[in-house]
Amino acid sequence: MRLPRQVACSSTLWRSASGAWRRVRRSRTYSCLCPSRRDVLHDPVVHSVGPSAGTVSTMEHHVLVVHGPDRYAVTTEIAAREGRVLLFLDTKHAVDQLTRHLRASGVHAGALHSGKSQAQRTRTLAQFKNGQITVLVATNVAARGLHVDDLDLVVNIDPPTDPKDHVHRAGRTARAGESGRVVALVLAGRRRETSRMMAGAGIEPTVTKVRSGEAELSRITGARAPSGTPLDGGPAGPRPKNSNAPFRGLGTSKDTSRGAGGKSRKAGEARKLAEAHKAALVRRNG
Repeated sequence: MRLPRQVACSSTLWRSASGAWRRVRRSRTYSCLCPSRRDVLHDPVVHSVGPSAGTVSTMEHHVLVVHGPDRYAVTTEIAAREGRVLLFLDTKHAVDQLTRHLRASGVHAGALHSGKSQAQRTRTLAQFKNGQITVLVATNVAARGLHVDDLDLVVNIDPPTDPKDHVHRAGRTARAGESGRVVALVLAGRRRETSRMMAGAGIEPTVTKVRSGEAELSRITGARAPSGTPLDGGPAGPRPKNSNAPFRGLGTSKDTSRGAGGKSRKAGEARKLAEAHKAALVRRNG
């Protein structure tokens, strides 16, 4: 999905100065993404048609502090809510993985990222807008230039580190005077980092500790239990194990390269070293 980030136009005028006519060039740039740094322009006149997403009065910001092993269930229940929701993750792999899990749980979800063809992205967006799918799982490709009517919830599964990215993601809701909520799922260990990012965006969020199945989670996001009936046929996929690792690659299983019994590589090397020492002693004493 490639949309124009800004439109620039210019005009050449003639005017009289001290009895002589000369050419004067006027350039106008229309942009929703123009950064605050405008040193490339000469004495610009700036006109703003509305506040930034961080200052929209109809937008609520929430930070939900979740327990590591419970975060997948929390995400699934939020996705199963009644109404549309836009979920942001950092990587294409994580987007595809979460989308497969949601569809296996009975949630009408679609994936959107730069790895999809233009035709696939166009079809997915159309389905999200007409209600065929209620959950759009996306990377930052959906953070700019996307407008969907009646989208009242945006969830950052992977909270961004750049305040500008957060503002652009948040701007997908509470548009044209409508109300909306922006939620960030945060592990306790990353709460301070997220707070700094929010402060950089000029946002003071409401912070709440939640667990799956709790009334408070439903009150804020409309979360509910999914149907559990797979949409694409076949048995429902098992929910991947979780650890206290960051959200990147949400739901990945524990490393299977550690060998039998889940022992770490370091323990295996120590065991082999001990066996080598024992064998050396036997040869020396023999």
